[in-house]
Amino acid sequence: MSDLYRATILFCLITPLCLTGSALRAQEKPTTGVEVEMVQSDEIKLPAEFQVALYENLVQQLQKKGRFEHVYRDGDRNAAGRPGTVVLQSTVKGFKQGSERERQVTTVAGATSIRVHCRFSDAEGHTLLERDIKGKVHFLGGNLKATSDFAKKAASVARGITIPANPKAADRGAILDQSASASMR
Repeated sequence: MSDLYRATILFCLITPLCLTGSALRAQEKPTTGVEVEMVQSDEIKLPAEFQVALYENLVQQLQKKGRFEHVYRDGDRNAAGRPGTVVLQSTVKGFKQGSERERQVTTVAGATSIRVHCRFSDAEGHTLLERDIKGKVHFLGGNLKATSDFAKKAASVARGITIPANPKAADRGAILDQSASASMR
């Protein structure tokens, strides 16, 4: 085969894929803000300092690493009714408090881990993305470092969220994406 023939075939195969991606992006609405609701821990007994640290680290990381113009705290009236605002609901699903002393002595034992189910939705309540995100501290550092690890991972996930023009498609995408949550563990 000649190089020109190969290049023509490659061009014909790649061009429709590129056009499909840009057509999908044209149907998305830009996200301008995120409203972070208080972290819930109904099922899991979570020490108060962990619950506060989860929330504060999450807000801080979204401000620092997120691509949002505004990060609203729970109950902020400025977030209500703003187009392009994503709502983040977080529920603690697992918690294992380790020992800082064991980590300092052995560097293998005493790990702290926390698993949080995050649900990103639009202002109307349509689910955009649901994912379990795990925060851990294995070696050196305080137990609360697991909350910082969780917040960094959650901010990374939030960066990729867009609001589709068709909210029903978002609900289908969220269900499919739950299987991808293993990548954040």
